Amino acid sequence: MSGPLSGLHILDLTRVLAGPFCTMLLSDLGAEVIKVEQPEVGDLTRGTGPFMKGESYYFISVNRGKKSVTVDFSKEEGKEIVLGMAQRCDVLVENFVPGTMAKWGLGYEALRQVNPRLIYCAISGFGQTGPYAGRPALDVVVQAMGGIMSITGEPGGPPVRPGSSLGDIVAGLYAATAILAAVYERDRSGQGQMVDVPMMDCQVAILEAAIGRYLCTGEVPGPLGSRHPTFTPFQAFRTADSWVVAAVVGGVNDMWPLFCSAIGHVEMIDDPRFADGNLRTEHYAELAPILEAAMRGKTTDEWVAEFTEMGIPCGPVNTIDRVVHDPSIQAHGMIVDIPHNSLGTVPVVGLPVALSRTPGRPQGAPPDLGQHTKEVLTGLLRYSPEKVAELQRKRVL
Repeated sequence: MSGPLSGLHILDLTRVLAGPFCTMLLSDLGAEVIKVEQPEVGDLTRGTGPFMKGESYYFISVNRGKKSVTVDFSKEEGKEIVLGMAQRCDVLVENFVPGTMAKWGLGYEALRQVNPRLIYCAISGFGQTGPYAGRPALDVVVQAMGGIMSITGEPGGPPVRPGSSLGDIVAGLYAATAILAAVYERDRSGQGQMVDVPMMDCQVAILEAAIGRYLCTGEVPGPLGSRHPTFTPFQAFRTADSWVVAAVVGGVNDMWPLFCSAIGHVEMIDDPRFADGNLRTEHYAELAPILEAAMRGKTTDEWVAEFTEMGIPCGPVNTIDRVVHDPSIQAHGMIVDIPHNSLGTVPVVGLPVALSRTPGRPQGAPPDLGQHTKEVLTGLLRYSPEKVAELQRKRVL
């Protein structure tokens, strides 16, 4: 393994998306990740589309570079295996409903007895405590209850789930950040700790200005389409051939005069209704038809060229195919080929951060189910090949 986390050992008891996304990031940064899966069944996403020649791309996309060990830890011998691995690993990550791991004798209090330095990260819908602690949750549930769906979409429209699984992804990002903070602290104290990551709390944490507006004014924010609640214009516009976003901000270097000049409406520069972003937002109903008509007068590429020359932040609204082939994405190597045991190579999204001295990268192929069981048990736990074979016969592995 290479990368800044080389030498860090992660025991991954997660499945589906939030947990696997977290441990994939740690793997990309160099940690060794041992993914524990149920024998014969594995992670649910192994059977989830889209498929590439019979292989789940969903599973591939968040499980690259990991080792797969099959263990039925609801059985006593399986539990002993997990305890043994936890004793030798730095971090354990799980995303079961709270109380499930403790029921199997593998909760934090049990594991800290065998490894006081263990960092135990539990990702769940609503956390380990509180009125919803025992409730299961998936991405759409925490997006709904966390508020983001209420401010997404067009004014007057129904609640809209953003096109990415933000409930899972954001929790995975916060979990990885908290794990690394706990690892850093352990270097000073020598002690591990419990890391509780509620997906719903993570959704609330990213609502930034929406929560702030409510706490500040008492007004309940609603959906604004692509618009900003304060800055105007700051949105997507239909052009002669597609869509473009432009973001006009005020302050010392007010871009409003430049924008008015570009769209051919210099008379609006001194219009008191549009003197600043707040006033333009207040009078948006009067401003919108003027902007919309003007923006339809040129193509997206023409607007991007003109606004860019003026220093006005802008960009095309890219479809996913255009994103993949965007020159900046290509220049940064964001689409990379990784090896695959049966497909040869598979293109995936790479690591979006670059470290100058210890760069991370996808560490290898996504594992076949149970591919590394014998390797890990004979290496990490010093089991004999005969014992491994016996456990396989008992269907523990």
